Amino acid sequence: MTDGEMKALRVETEQIFYHGYNNYMTHAFPEDELRPLTCRPLTRDRSNPAHIEVNDALGNYSLTLIDSLSTLAILASTPNTDGKRNKSLERFQEGVSAVIRQYGDGTEGPQGLGLRGRGFDVDSKVQVFETVIRGVGGLLSAHLFAVGDLPIRGYNPEKRPKVETEDSISKYEIKWSNSFSYDGQLLRLAFDLAKRLLPAFYTPTGLPYPRVNLRHGVPFYPNSPMNFDAERGQCRLTPPPSGEITETCSAGAGSLVLEFTTLSRLTGDPRFEQLGKRAFWAIWERRSSIDLIGAGVDPETGHWTSSFTGIGAGIDSFFEYAMKSYVLFSGLPPPDAHILDSLRDSLPPVSSFPFLSNDQHAAESFLLVWREAHAAIKRHLYRANSYIHPHYVQADMYTGAARAFWVDALSAYFPGLLCMTGDTQEAIETHLLFTALWTRYSALPERWSTATGTVEGGLTWWLGRPEFIESTYHLYRTTRDPWYLHVGEMTLRDIKRRCWTRCGWSGIQDVRTGERNDRMESFFLGETAKYLFLLFDPSHPLNHLDAPFVFSTEGHPLVIPRPAKRSKHGSSGRTSTGDPGVSREAICPLPPEMVPFTLSATAARDDIFHAAALARLHLMPTPDNVESPMTEFTSDHPSISLSDVRSPSNYTYFPWTLPLGLVPHNGYCSKVAARPTFDITFPALPNMVMGPGALQRVMSGILVNSMGGLRLGMIQDVPVSSGAGGDGDLYRVQVINNIALGKDEKIFLAKDVISNVVSPQDPNFTRIRDMAMLDIVIDTVASQMTSPGKDHLVDINETVRVTPDILLSPEYDKGSEEVSNVKMAFNSLVQQVTSMLREQPGSADPSHRREYIPAITPTGLGAAPIPDVVEALGSDVTGALQGPLLWDSIYVTDENCGGRLPASVAMDHQIIVMKRGLCSFQQKLEHIPSFAPSPTAVQLVIIVSFEQEDQRRPNWLIRPLLESIQLTSSGLPRQNPIPMVLVGGGQQVYEVFQNAFGVGIKRRYSVQAQGVPISNLIII
Repeated sequence: MTDGEMKALRVETEQIFYHGYNNYMTHAFPEDELRPLTCRPLTRDRSNPAHIEVNDALGNYSLTLIDSLSTLAILASTPNTDGKRNKSLERFQEGVSAVIRQYGDGTEGPQGLGLRGRGFDVDSKVQVFETVIRGVGGLLSAHLFAVGDLPIRGYNPEKRPKVETEDSISKYEIKWSNSFSYDGQLLRLAFDLAKRLLPAFYTPTGLPYPRVNLRHGVPFYPNSPMNFDAERGQCRLTPPPSGEITETCSAGAGSLVLEFTTLSRLTGDPRFEQLGKRAFWAIWERRSSIDLIGAGVDPETGHWTSSFTGIGAGIDSFFEYAMKSYVLFSGLPPPDAHILDSLRDSLPPVSSFPFLSNDQHAAESFLLVWREAHAAIKRHLYRANSYIHPHYVQADMYTGAARAFWVDALSAYFPGLLCMTGDTQEAIETHLLFTALWTRYSALPERWSTATGTVEGGLTWWLGRPEFIESTYHLYRTTRDPWYLHVGEMTLRDIKRRCWTRCGWSGIQDVRTGERNDRMESFFLGETAKYLFLLFDPSHPLNHLDAPFVFSTEGHPLVIPRPAKRSKHGSSGRTSTGDPGVSREAICPLPPEMVPFTLSATAARDDIFHAAALARLHLMPTPDNVESPMTEFTSDHPSISLSDVRSPSNYTYFPWTLPLGLVPHNGYCSKVAARPTFDITFPALPNMVMGPGALQRVMSGILVNSMGGLRLGMIQDVPVSSGAGGDGDLYRVQVINNIALGKDEKIFLAKDVISNVVSPQDPNFTRIRDMAMLDIVIDTVASQMTSPGKDHLVDINETVRVTPDILLSPEYDKGSEEVSNVKMAFNSLVQQVTSMLREQPGSADPSHRREYIPAITPTGLGAAPIPDVVEALGSDVTGALQGPLLWDSIYVTDENCGGRLPASVAMDHQIIVMKRGLCSFQQKLEHIPSFAPSPTAVQLVIIVSFEQEDQRRPNWLIRPLLESIQLTSSGLPRQNPIPMVLVGGGQQVYEVFQNAFGVGIKRRYSVQAQGVPISNLIII
């Protein structure tokens, strides 16, 4: 795209903005929004307070003007005017003056009273979230532009100290050419508006109530501490009304931190920063064990109201603000301690809560939240290219199981966020689906089903939302790929064609039919037009600002001015989270490499049509009718082109404005990946448990008590590196009897449950014994630890204390074919099974414990097979031990490298436990005397590894190699080789053996379907 073409599109975008803005100022100001079809203002629906779609955002404070001020400032850097006058800058200054005329200058004196009142003292119940991001954020951003902290090309304000002032917020003034003097009025108004929201934050949980009255606070929440008056002995200040919903969303509660922290740092009042960050951390601290958060939470109880989770509506901006807080707060010191001490006296008595720690203020802490949240999203919500094209689903926050299969228009922000975090490839591939959807509908429906390929649940509208255009802007800034300029041009053409009215820009009520609605949302001018303009203006000063600034979720640029000298608390440029698993230096990756002889790396992708296939773009007809309301004006408006009034001529490529010259002439598309799926159904045989008792939910999954009528839905989507060095996919049970499972949930099957049902010859369900790994089962007396340090013959009457969590997760030798199946299927078996069995209530003998320790067998000429004995049983449903273990004579020694053991040890002890080290495994076995096989003689040698420092790494427990046959101490071949296993855990496990009174073994089994292991099916 040439510079001239980009300039023309920039001018068109500016005209789009001013067509909406001028009509708002003419037909709707000072009301909140414009009705573009009827040319009237849109105001609060006072006759129906429950009409929250309107009343939540419209607070009766000229919302569209406040939301548009930062866009006016951005347009002022690249004015479309000739001569010395910058009309765009003049309009920004006039807009600021108009706000102040209506609502005063934010002071207590006569100048603080505007035409509509003193500040925002209006009787309006509004949503806290919408008021913060649109109202407070819009005022703050406009203030930062007005004082020069955010750049406007050619605008260099001269700040002059005030002669006499008692204003604690602003000590200077700036003279504008329109004879107006700016001295921080917008900042004071932002303070006034935010202060009226504070009653919503005084809750037991730190989570704000969803709504507040700008004049009266929260009288409609009877349980609010603000409605109690202990000094007068009154339980409540106001009688409790009925029917007010207290539920708020994670985005609404957790996405206030940018605006509130900026306000606190600019005004010196730390209340807002404390409350905004406190709400953010209150959401994150309630995340599930798999790091997912829900969409709804009750601020009074702190309980999730729904386990539904995703990346879109209700949750979206929480993730956005986690990352953007890291950027905005980088190098920012925590609030001064003396200011926080004085804050305790300034808050109402009902608001007592601990102040945030320095870690909760630190920018790196917010980065850690993003990394953990993103890892959970990739693990549980992200569907890779095996599902035609990558996208995200909705799931259960506790299990990760899929619950719905749709994408919404709000989730189109996510590719833009991924650009900020350096995840460029994920951003590109997920943005392609939204591009295909826009190409199909010439807009984004509010919700679209990936399963059916149609609009979901009748949510057919596009309200002028900016998220898709926002991501397009960020992707172009990241990649410089002209593809995204043409995506922007496509959206511009479709907006002009479908949304134009005589008095502004309408929303689309039904993207399929073109039916419009009579509302121009404030964010259309505040965000949508802004991102389009910045997309087509690469030289804009905001696009080159070397400062930690961010766009809020409402598209308002924010920056916290730093002193010239960096604070000692500032970031060193390296992210240090304190967690070695996530700490790393943040580096932005390079854009994708260009394919030779092409102009667009995106257009040359070999999966470019996969997104189109998922969007069913190839099934769309070719429309040839004129359908734009602009048609009647084309004759006397030469600037209107054919593209402005007609639909695209074909859907074979997208975006539809992309010239064929950007398409590789010999390009190709890779084959759409197929994901094998099938069901396994077991017959209902006589005497089998049927109905609800057949399945039981336990920790980490489902315990199957009966196979009768069981149906397992299989999918092959678990990537794993095989022992042969290649890549393959494992099967996973994704549904059991219509119960969806998360990726980390397991199916537990008892060996005796399947023994009489499953045929060994069934290729779809084959049980395989693990030849390398097994579990050592130990009975101990859980009371008091004995002192280690010498050889110890266990006495059953001794009292010992055993640490309850001996959960060691070994990885296995990659070179072993047998072990590869173990690694695929049983990586976390012991932890899950042990936890499941321990969770049973009420052991028959609480002083006895049965422990499970993973063990690995050796390989090589000297390896002897494990005895084929009866396997140990786990605890029953009451927690009681089921029968004694097979071996009850245990000998515990040291490394056994100093000489031969006494002959009685081998003859009278079934288990010999040694420490690893000082000599080879074979030497340890040589020092065991010869013995005649008998039930009371040595059955198994257990060697305990003390390499504790290696347990956090994969493959830390390596399969021992016995290179030669076993020998006796005299050098002769041992007639009866001794079985041996290696366990980890060091001193902790060693002491368990010292205090054991019984040892057994439990084999491990995997299940294969059509020769491929099932990753989440565990035989216990």
